[in-house]
Amino acid sequence: MSAVLDHPNAHGHHAHADHHAHHAPSGWQRWVYATNHKDIGTMYMLFSLTMLMLGGVMALLIRAELFQPGLQLINPELFNQLTTMHGIVMVFGAIMPGFVGFANWMIPLQIGASDMAFARMNNFSFWLLIPAALLLMSGFFLPGGAPSGGWTLYAPLTLQMGPAMDATIFALHILGASSIMGSINIIVTILNMRAPDMPLMKMPLFPWTWLITAFLLIAVMPVLAGAITMTLTDRHFGTNFFNAAGGGDPVLFQHIFWFFGHPEVYIMILPAFGIISQIVPAFSRKKLFGYTSMVYATSSIAILSFIVWGHHMFSTGFPVAGQLFFMYATMLIAVPTAVKIFNWIATMWRGSMTFETPMLFAVGFIFVFTMGGFTGLILAMAPIDIQVQDTYYVVAHFHYVLVAGSLFAMFAGFYYWSPRWTGVMYEEGRGKLHFWWSLISFNVTFFPMHFLGLAGMPRRYADYPMQFADFNAIASVGAFFFGFAQVYFLLFIVLPAMRGKGKPAPQHPWDGAEGLEWELPAPLPFHTFENPPKLNESATKIIA
Repeated sequence: MSAVLDHPNAHGHHAHADHHAHHAPSGWQRWVYATNHKDIGTMYMLFSLTMLMLGGVMALLIRAELFQPGLQLINPELFNQLTTMHGIVMVFGAIMPGFVGFANWMIPLQIGASDMAFARMNNFSFWLLIPAALLLMSGFFLPGGAPSGGWTLYAPLTLQMGPAMDATIFALHILGASSIMGSINIIVTILNMRAPDMPLMKMPLFPWTWLITAFLLIAVMPVLAGAITMTLTDRHFGTNFFNAAGGGDPVLFQHIFWFFGHPEVYIMILPAFGIISQIVPAFSRKKLFGYTSMVYATSSIAILSFIVWGHHMFSTGFPVAGQLFFMYATMLIAVPTAVKIFNWIATMWRGSMTFETPMLFAVGFIFVFTMGGFTGLILAMAPIDIQVQDTYYVVAHFHYVLVAGSLFAMFAGFYYWSPRWTGVMYEEGRGKLHFWWSLISFNVTFFPMHFLGLAGMPRRYADYPMQFADFNAIASVGAFFFGFAQVYFLLFIVLPAMRGKGKPAPQHPWDGAEGLEWELPAPLPFHTFENPPKLNESATKIIA
């Protein structure tokens, strides 16, 4: 993505004092010692893409096993290891670092900052990911194999696993430290390094969503650290936090985990909302409808996310008063989420819309994420949730939110901003093929899972009776098509862009796009905004 970052300026004017473009360091030192936000953003994204492919291979092994009833390819132990590691790798390795990559790349460009506030800490927070990923994957090669208790790491199963469980706990600690450092960096950058003419309420929505997400991360990553540290001491130091035989309570782990886990869901979707809020106005050629309400809705979602964790635990014997509280609190979150969806649709309403690839992914996101939101409302109802708890209905719900939510938004953001990053345009036909291929195969994969769940098929089982065979076969075929679509994306869209192959990107590749990132020359110089820019009234254009 940054193969052409240090190219001489080919088209367009230089914004302010960037004409003395610095020479980028070259070779391996450029990446190992990187302190430039663009290079670090690129490395985060490449790491995210690598983990996405690894997690995808695990998913395809799972779906290959479930293609027919009976045990075909892998034994149940390995099946459980794959389901556990697929979840951990996708959440902590693919989605979260991917959005941090977007934050690194775009936030300084969008707020007129010269770089991230703590450049060396930024480098450190990225390089922590590599040992963490190696520790995570090492589980498959340790005695007893990888953890197999589900990605939520519920006790008491995690108290009985082999040494890979310890490796996973340490890996999650390292990933958490990386997230906290990245979050501090983002908060300080946004609050202290914005252009002087950019008040918070005129800041683009992507930095806004990340500002709120960063506070969420700082609040909840230590909670996860506490839960897994208690698991570690139960395993090795004789404590009994979660060990029922010693007077502990396994359900206590669920309370602590989901107090982290539910805000975590919003950590993975709020930056996606920010990306979509940038793309929809650009291709509707209109201002975003209800900017202020979008900021308040994002803040409301973040605050409410702390009081809904119990909806993951309706079947653990919650008292009725507790069930009612969590049921109503969860349904309340639907209100600010609906405000966002309404605002996106109102922005498109009577706009002069065109459907290039970023807009296709944005509209696809709104459509499919809304479906995921509705199944979330259904799961919020305690009596229904108790029926479909731990079935494929839940699997369908969170993949609609996370794949069609977070992942589709990242694709939209890549297509939207990659001309700015790489200096070359992707090929529109290939982008559209990637979109339709992904959208159709995604729905073929996950829509049947709703019916499987309603019929009672439990998740994390390697085998199932004949009555579930047809829908499982359809889902498995869809999954392979979806996986191949992402290989196509990597080979025919990402790699050519990284090599700088394609038509040179114009200064303004999208007609309706507004924001400081489009005021800079194309391709971007290595350093931008060395002097704070002077902005116009709406803080979207540079006037000096």
